[in-house]
Amino acid sequence: MKRIGANSVGIEQGSRQLFSDYATNGVMWTGSGDRESRTVVAFSEPFILPPAVMVGVSLWDMDHETNMRADLVAENVTEAGFHLVFRTWGDTRIARLRADWTAIGPVRDPDDWDIG
Repeated sequence: MKRIGANSVGIEQGSRQLFSDYATNGVMWTGSGDRESRTVVAFSEPFILPPAVMVGVSLWDMDHETNMRADLVAENVTEAGFHLVFRTWGDTRIARLRADWTAIGPVRDPDDWDIG
């Protein structure tokens, strides 16, 4: 469990289209085997500590004739941002994918003083 002891809690949300491989005959649509899409997300302002980041699929456009396999995660979470990572494998063919994310964590309060 993350405990937030600061007076201010920041919540930031966003949405990213990770790829549209159907339009470009990209590897997610035409490929097979292990494939990965990695996108760097930067927060509009830094958190005090790495926030909790939740991710979810908001657009899923897949070939109905192949198995649907997906792994969507937030990796390398820091105070400044994270990597939004999508992976698939086998014969899965994905035309497009959009992911939404929410980060929640402690932020500096305008009334905080730096003493040091």
